[in-house]
Amino acid sequence: MLARPIWALRMLVWWLRDLPRRARRPPERVAFLLEAPPPEPDQPRPPRWQRLLGLARPPVSIQALARQLRTVTAEPRVRTVVLHVRPMDLAPSVVDALRELVAEVRTADVRVVCWAPSYTASTYLVACAADEVLLQPGGLLAPLGLAREHVFLAEALGRVGLRADILQVSPYKTAGDPLTRRGLTPEAREMSEWLADAAFEARLAAVAAGRGLDEAAARALVDATPLVDDQALAAGAVDAVVTEEELPGRLGGEIRPWGSAMRRLPRPRPQPPGRVVALLRIEGLIVDGRSRGAPFRLPMAPPILFSEQSGDLTVVEQARALALDRRVGAVVVWVDSGGGSATASESMASALSALGRRKPVVAAMGSVAASGGYYVTAAAARVFAHPGTITGSIGVLAGKLVAGGLLDRLLIGREQVVRGEHSAMWSAEAPFTDGERRKMGELVDRSYRLFLERVAAARSRPVAEIEPVAGGRVWTGGQALGHGLVDELGGLEAAVAAARRLGGLPAGAPVRQVRRGRRELVPVPAAAPAAALEHALRAVAALRQAGVWWLCPLVSEDGG
Repeated sequence: MLARPIWALRMLVWWLRDLPRRARRPPERVAFLLEAPPPEPDQPRPPRWQRLLGLARPPVSIQALARQLRTVTAEPRVRTVVLHVRPMDLAPSVVDALRELVAEVRTADVRVVCWAPSYTASTYLVACAADEVLLQPGGLLAPLGLAREHVFLAEALGRVGLRADILQVSPYKTAGDPLTRRGLTPEAREMSEWLADAAFEARLAAVAAGRGLDEAAARALVDATPLVDDQALAAGAVDAVVTEEELPGRLGGEIRPWGSAMRRLPRPRPQPPGRVVALLRIEGLIVDGRSRGAPFRLPMAPPILFSEQSGDLTVVEQARALALDRRVGAVVVWVDSGGGSATASESMASALSALGRRKPVVAAMGSVAASGGYYVTAAAARVFAHPGTITGSIGVLAGKLVAGGLLDRLLIGREQVVRGEHSAMWSAEAPFTDGERRKMGELVDRSYRLFLERVAAARSRPVAEIEPVAGGRVWTGGQALGHGLVDELGGLEAAVAAARRLGGLPAGAPVRQVRRGRRELVPVPAAAPAAALEHALRAVAALRQAGVWWLCPLVSEDGG
């Protein structure tokens, strides 16, 4: 009953606080600095003590950047947005999201100019969505092609007496290949080729559309890179070579950075009371137990060891709470995960299915939503993926790391006392016996059938139609749409809009992130090395605890 009076009071405070802003003349040109890869959803607020001490400065998310750009484009006197882009590598899904934002600004009749000291391949693709592409004197346009490296550790592990004994549902389920093989199998190479083809075609299309070229000319430009500043200008890759100090003269007047310009633009109105869209996040390795944040990332460390960990206990509790929350009219599940534990993925999917029977659930995929990360989206009424998202990998593998040889070299003696036929099958002493391998095969087959059945039910298709695109095969978001594994191409903003429609909510209904539970460990920027080691060991323990894994192959980053 007090919601409306409180909102009216907030509106009055907003109007009074906004009076000084309305008295100032808005800038005609506003600049935004992109200096680090932005996460797509807003990041959870760090603890208050970290904020007070200045230890936590979350990067600006794409969600936050979208709000800032919409504030700018809502002011008719703003004519130009300048994107100052620092050299960095961006995931294909982030490139897609930023290009969509640039297109949205241009649709509002605001000119977008992109300037950079140098361009990487990914930042140049973002720049190609702008009206004008500018480069600093002496700057470099990096190679615009792509190169992907696959690392294999079987021989290195063998040198120290280790080996991996892994069963996979098909040769396309290649997540275990780095530990068991010395090179690409024909199936792995085939999959790598079709992923590279799709990514390269998307890259050519972006360059062609941005620079007004046909496909042949775009390919010639890509093949000509890298280019220094004058070469890039002569090739038509950039529109001008200018210093940042020369930008105001070129664009016709003063350029204000967002931090200054925002004080001359109206604040967003307070949201009226009503139902909200809840945002539930499943990120990193899917594990049995509680969610954990990575303390930090170590250089050259395996991503699987130092990624976020989404635990089924945490996600299930969050899903059940959302089902009972009357203020929540719809839910968006943000998935940026290559999978993990099959049992944890099933627990999450089951809880999300129960949630979906009470209110609309929409899934949005980040840079990767594959294997277990794809499985948890099956409960959603609509599934969105970026064209560059890595998804699919509908398949199963299981196994263990055999350390008997290493222990022998270390002169560590061992003896076992066993009761029961298969009691020692998970021992790291020796590979699976034939009988144990049969048992493992039964476990893998059952888990795979469950995976296929849930996907088939979610997509309203028979299992026989899903199998040709399953078996561990990995797809881009664009390919997945063609195969009927996702419903639409788009990012978090598109998924939120769909959730509002399905939930009967107004177009401006706010998005509220689901808070993490109190039992979770909160990451800190400067954790001790022991904390990072503990996080990595927990990841290893989680994989050992899970009987089978719905785990996506580790997809290497593009060169440039």
